[in-house]
Amino acid sequence: MISTPASTHGLSPLRTVQVLGHGSAGSAAHVRSLAEGLVARGVRVTVCATPDIEEVYDFTGAGARFVHVPPRTDPASVAVLRSACWDADLVHAHGLRAGLRASTALRGLRSPRGGRRVPLVMTWHTKAHTEGARAGLVHLMERRVARAAAVVLGACSDLVDRARERGARDARLAPVAIPRPRAAGPPSGTEEDDRARHKERAELGAVDRPLLLAVGRLHPGQGHDLLLDAAHAWCALEPRPLVAIAGEGDQRAALQRRIDTEQLPVQLLGRRDDVPELLAAADLVVLPSRWEARSLIAQEALRAGVPLVATDTGGTRELVGHAAELVRYGDAAALARAVLGLLADPVRRDALARAGRRQAAGWPTENDTVAQVLSVYDELTQPAGSAPPL
Repeated sequence: MISTPASTHGLSPLRTVQVLGHGSAGSAAHVRSLAEGLVARGVRVTVCATPDIEEVYDFTGAGARFVHVPPRTDPASVAVLRSACWDADLVHAHGLRAGLRASTALRGLRSPRGGRRVPLVMTWHTKAHTEGARAGLVHLMERRVARAAAVVLGACSDLVDRARERGARDARLAPVAIPRPRAAGPPSGTEEDDRARHKERAELGAVDRPLLLAVGRLHPGQGHDLLLDAAHAWCALEPRPLVAIAGEGDQRAALQRRIDTEQLPVQLLGRRDDVPELLAAADLVVLPSRWEARSLIAQEALRAGVPLVATDTGGTRELVGHAAELVRYGDAAALARAVLGLLADPVRRDALARAGRRQAAGWPTENDTVAQVLSVYDELTQPAGSAPPL
C-alpha cells in the first residue's frame, strides 16, 4: 500500500469533507473507496450524503463520519452542510449539484489551518444533458462551480476541457478507479462455475440463446431506446438473442410498452445487486449511452473479459482503447451490425476478451487514485511559505 502521510505540515491530521448529491453508482463507489484510502493514511473524513446512500456504501464502515445532508439548495440544507464543514481543512464535492451546494455553504468559512478560506475541490464525474432554458441554467451552474473550485478534477479529458471552458482556474485529469468487484471474470471452467452460469442463464430464459447485457438507469441519456431499435435486427434469428437490461428509472413503463407492442426479445430486470454474476453469464455487454465519462459497466466488462459494444462518446474511447467495438451514438443500424458481427465471430469475441483484460490492467488502481487526490489536498492546504511535500 502507498503510505503517503496524512499531513506534511506538522499539524493535526488533515480534516476533509466529502459531499455527495443523489450519488450515482460511480461517484458513490468512488467516495467509498476514497474515504477508506484516506482514513488508512490518517486523514479524518466526513461524508455528507443521504441515509440511503450510506446504507448501500457504508461510509462509516470505511472509518468515515457520516452526516445526513439533504441534496437540496434550500437554506436549511445548506446550513446543515455548512455546520458539517465548519472545522474542515478542505471540502471535496462530487458532481455539479454537490459542488453548487458546497460552494454556497463555504462562503466566508475559514480553515482552522492558517485561517484561509476553506478550499473546494470538485470531481466532475459526468455531465448533464439538457435543452432549452434548462440548458442555460446548467451552463450557469457549471460556470459558478468551476470558478468556485480551487481545483476541478475531471474523470475524462472531455470533462477537463469543459471545466476549462467554464472558467476553472485549475482543471486536471483524474481518472476514477472503481473497487474491484466481488467476483471478477467469466467462469474459469470449473464445474461449480458452469453450474452458476447455467443457473443464471436459465433464470433469464437464455440457456440456448445468446445473452446480451446492458446495465444502467432507465433514463433517456442511457440510450435504451436505441438498443430497442437495434433489437429489431435480430428478431428473425434462430435462436433469438435476449437482451437483459439491469436498472431502474422513470423510463421503465415506456420501455416496457415498446417491448410488448413490438414483441422485442428484451427483459427489464429492474435494480440488481448481482451484476458480477450477470456479467459471468453474458455473451456480450452493450453500452448504448448518449455520453459517458468512465462507465462503470464498461470497466466491469473489460475487467471480466466480456466483449463490449459501446457508443463512441465522451471518455469511452479514452477508457477502452481498442478493447471494444465502438459505434456512433444514435446509429441503431451500426449498433445492430456490431452486435451481430460479434455473435457470429467467436474468434473476435475471444480477442476482445483478452484485450479487455490487458486494457483494464493499465487503469489507475484505487491506491493510485487516493494518492493523486491526497497530493492535491496537500498542495491546497500547504501553509504559506512552506516547501511542497516530497
